Amino acid sequence: MDTTHLISIQQFCTHYNVSKSFITALHEYELIEITITDNEDYLKINQLNDVEKMIRLHYELDINLEGIDVIYNLLKQLEHLQFEIRTLKNKLNAFEEF
Repeated sequence: MDTTHLISIQQFCTHYNVSKSFITALHEYELIEITITDNEDYLKINQLNDVEKMIRLHYELDINLEGIDVIYNLLKQLEHLQFEIRTLKNKLNAFEEF
């Protein structure tokens, strides 16, 4: 399988000095997706920013996994609401032009 857009979890954990169990726990909370190829676990590159944020929340701010789960669900809801607001503003602007 093409691993161009993937990074090995082992390599990631070594680079960021985090345990693989933390990454596994994030996966168990469905906060990240793990891809298994050739008996090796990988993260998708597009998840790296989110995982880095979760690492900081956990290790620097001492927020447990349940708290990280709540924070990320709220952030996703916020992003969705902001998208809806932009969409509605665009529709409103289109009607105002008439």
